[in-house]
Amino acid sequence: MLTMSEVKLAGRRILIREDLNVPLEGGRITEDTRIRAALPTIERASAAGAKVMVMSHLGRPAEGKHDPALSLEPVAARLAELLGKPVRLIRDWPNGGFGVDNGEVVLLENVRFEIGEKKDDDSLARKMARLCDVYVNDAFATAHRAESSTHGVAKYAPTACAGPLLEAEINALRQVRDNPTRPLVAIVGGSKVSTKLEVLTSLVEVVDQLIVGGGIANTFMKAAGLPIGKSLCEDDLLDTARQLMQRSAARGASIPIPTDVVCAKEFSASAAATGKQATEVADDDLILDIGPVTAAAYVSLLKRACTIVWNGPLGVFEFDQFGNGTRALAEGIADSTAFSVAGGGDTLAAIAKYRVGGRISYISTGGGAFLEYLEGRTLPAVAILQERARAMPGRLHPSEGY
Repeated sequence: MLTMSEVKLAGRRILIREDLNVPLEGGRITEDTRIRAALPTIERASAAGAKVMVMSHLGRPAEGKHDPALSLEPVAARLAELLGKPVRLIRDWPNGGFGVDNGEVVLLENVRFEIGEKKDDDSLARKMARLCDVYVNDAFATAHRAESSTHGVAKYAPTACAGPLLEAEINALRQVRDNPTRPLVAIVGGSKVSTKLEVLTSLVEVVDQLIVGGGIANTFMKAAGLPIGKSLCEDDLLDTARQLMQRSAARGASIPIPTDVVCAKEFSASAAATGKQATEVADDDLILDIGPVTAAAYVSLLKRACTIVWNGPLGVFEFDQFGNGTRALAEGIADSTAFSVAGGGDTLAAIAKYRVGGRISYISTGGGAFLEYLEGRTLPAVAILQERARAMPGRLHPSEGY
């Protein structure tokens, strides 16, 4: 891919697609990791004297309607605070008609307010392309989607390149997927096997240890003959879980099953937590976390790892009494000397809650894209940048620009 470092920026109109899809409560940003991750790219373009336009989606609004609850206004305010200068929010931007000064940063209103964005509408993509001299895709988290702002615009922009964040994401994940230093340990948590079946199927063929957590672990526990009470489980995937365990064992690896768990009688923030052996789960129990013995065993596996991939919590960590397993895992990864990559929305929240971000080698802002890349799928937003780069007659030295 052509990268932003190879492109002349000064005085040019730079349209940067970032992923600023942050959680909001009552119009207030509750977690700003994605904004902070995008900051270096935006600052670099602004410092170079570019006319910087940033676009992003937020939530899932109905196309063609301005939803105040999903406006990027709070994001513009936070971005201005972090940049230390004003950031204008531009509404009704696809047809142009607004100016941007050299070094200025403006934020374009939620791209999903625009009709055709999610369907990769060609007309909308061409309008986006006409706004800029250089299109920069820095939103790895959306790279698995072919949409106007991630894929279509890259076809028509005079120059299309990868931003530093997207470039770093690809490099980090490529190291894990294509050339990991072994042993390679993967942790995949979440509520359902079905949502992560393909990545589990892919990882089981390459990892040295696959740890499963959350509702996914319940399905594997039941497949192994253990009682899970009324815990979340996908009975139609029990055979699949057994097959994955068998395939893992055949390679000399394993998918460890929890030996102790933390249960409750109800799913609530005030529910009483009770530790039990995995063989003693009652019919009316909900398994909401792994127990301390299992957590210690998993941390021991992490100590021997040279490469670690983490996607998803091991329990309902949002409730403190059911977060000890996820906290132990997070701290175990942080304490490890392995090259570690973590990604996914819940994973980012856990990293923030347990304050281990500074000790994880690379934190991916991607969720679905993170998983699909590990599965070996083609990411449309990356593929179009590669296609544009292949079509270029020659690459100049980065200092020369284009």
